Amino acid sequence: MTRPLLPLWAAVLIAAASGPVLDAGFPDRDIWPLTFVGIALVLVTLIGRRAGAGFLVGLIAGLSFYLVHISWATEFLGDVVPMLALVALESLFFAVGAMTITLAYRWLPRVWPGRLGSLGLLPVVVAGLWTAREAIASVWPYGGFAWGRVALSQSQSPIADLFGWIGVSGVSFVMVVVVATSIEAARYRPLLGFARAGLAVAVAALVLVIPAVPTVIDGSIRVAAVQGNGKAAYLDQREYGDLLLAQFDATEAIDDKTADVVLWPEGGTDVNPIADSDAAKYFDFVAHQFNAPFISGAITEDGDDIYNSSILWREGEGAVDIYNKRHPVPFGEYIPDRAFWRPFAPDLIDLVQREYTIGTTDAVFDLGKWTVGVNICFDIVDDQLMTESVRDGAQVIFAQSNNADFGRTDESLQQLAIARIRAMELGRSVVNISTVGTSAIILPDGQTLEQLPWYTAGAMVDDVPTSSFTTPAVLLGRQIEWLVSFFALAVLLLGAVMSRRARG
Repeated sequence: MTRPLLPLWAAVLIAAASGPVLDAGFPDRDIWPLTFVGIALVLVTLIGRRAGAGFLVGLIAGLSFYLVHISWATEFLGDVVPMLALVALESLFFAVGAMTITLAYRWLPRVWPGRLGSLGLLPVVVAGLWTAREAIASVWPYGGFAWGRVALSQSQSPIADLFGWIGVSGVSFVMVVVVATSIEAARYRPLLGFARAGLAVAVAALVLVIPAVPTVIDGSIRVAAVQGNGKAAYLDQREYGDLLLAQFDATEAIDDKTADVVLWPEGGTDVNPIADSDAAKYFDFVAHQFNAPFISGAITEDGDDIYNSSILWREGEGAVDIYNKRHPVPFGEYIPDRAFWRPFAPDLIDLVQREYTIGTTDAVFDLGKWTVGVNICFDIVDDQLMTESVRDGAQVIFAQSNNADFGRTDESLQQLAIARIRAMELGRSVVNISTVGTSAIILPDGQTLEQLPWYTAGAMVDDVPTSSFTTPAVLLGRQIEWLVSFFALAVLLLGAVMSRRARG
C-alpha cells in the first residue's frame, strides 16, 4: 500500500502554502515556473492519503489559492461576502478533485504495479483528473467559473506554443503530466538517481521542443479601438450619458480618421442608441467621421428581456446586427434563483438590480470584407464560445470589456493574459478593448502590437492582421478535454473495482 509522503499536519501546512505559490505564476507576478511548483506541492500532499484526508488537504489548497487569486472580486460590490462564497464553491471543487487524485494514488499502483503503471499510467490519470475538475468547474453551476485553470498562467512561458495545438485544457493536462511524472520518477526506487532525473528532464524537454502552430495571415483590417476612461464601474456616481460622452470625446481626439471599423468596449455607452434618438445621432456621427461600421457595447431591451449587447452600427441604417452576451456573470450581471439566495444576504442580493437575459445570437459580425468575432468581458474564458466564433468565420477577435469594477487589481492583467492565450490558441489577432484598461492589440503569435495605459483616455489605430486558418486547437475543440477526463475517470473506476477484488 502507498504510504503518505508527509504526515497530515505537514500536508496541511504545505497545502496552505501551495495557493500563494500557484497564484504567483499568474499575472501580475507572472512567474510562470511557480505554477509547476504549486502543482507539485498539491500533489505531494495527496500521495498515500485516505479519501477524507485528501478532501481536507485539497480544500485547504483550494482556499489558499482562490483567496489570493480572485481577491479582486471584493472590489465589485465593495463587500467580501460574494468573493468568499465563490472561493468556497471553487474550493469544494478543488477538494473533490483532490480526493479523486488521492484515490488514484492509492488504487492504481496496487492494480498496475511496476514501471508502466507508476511512470506511465498513473501520471496520465492524475493529470486527467485534474483537467476534469477544471473542466466541470468551468461550466457548472450557472455556467461555471473558468478562472484559475493552471494553463492560464502560461501566456508568457516557453510552453505557450502548445495552445495552438491543444487549447487551454490540453495545456493544463500537459502541465500536470510533467509534474506528476517528475514526482513518480523521484519516487520509483528501481530507477537509479541519474535515470530519475533524466526521465523528468526528458518529459519536460519533449514539451518544449514542440514548435508553435504556424501563423497564417491573409490580410489586415484597420481598427480604431477607443478607451474612454469614463466612470464605468457599477457603483460609480455618474450622470445619464456620461459614458457615451467619455467614449465620444476620446474618439473625437483621434487625428487619424482612417479605419475599417471603430470599436468601443463593453459599457461604451450608457444610453441605448436603438431606443434613444440622441444617442443614435452620436453613433451616426462616429460612423460618418470614419466612413466605417461602428461596434459598441450597450444595454439593449427586447420586450421584458434585458441584454448586455454588442451592437454593429452603420450610418443611416442603425443597428444592423447584435450579439447578446451568452454567458452573463451569475451574481454580477444577474441573480440566478434570486428567491433562494436572497435570505442568505438580502442587502447584497438586492444591490444587484440588473437581470441580464442569457443571449442566443451568434458571436460574429459580417463587415462585408471581413467577419469579426465579438465577445464581452468574461466570455473570453468560455472555450466553447471562443472556438465557435472562429468556426463561424471570425478572422479577428474583438474582446470588449469593462474592468472598471475591479480597479487596479490583478483581474485586468489576468484577463489580458487570457486574451493573449486566445490569440495563440485560435490563430487570430485579438483586440482587447476596455473602458479603463488594460487595452491592447495582440497578434496571433501572442506578441503585443500596441497597448494603452490604465485609466487614460486614448485610442489604438492600427492595421490588425486577419486570418482564416484553422488551428488544431479549434479543429479539436473540447475533444482533448473530454478524452483525457473520461479516460482518467474510467481508469479510476476500473482501478477501484480491481483493487477491491485484489484485496478480497
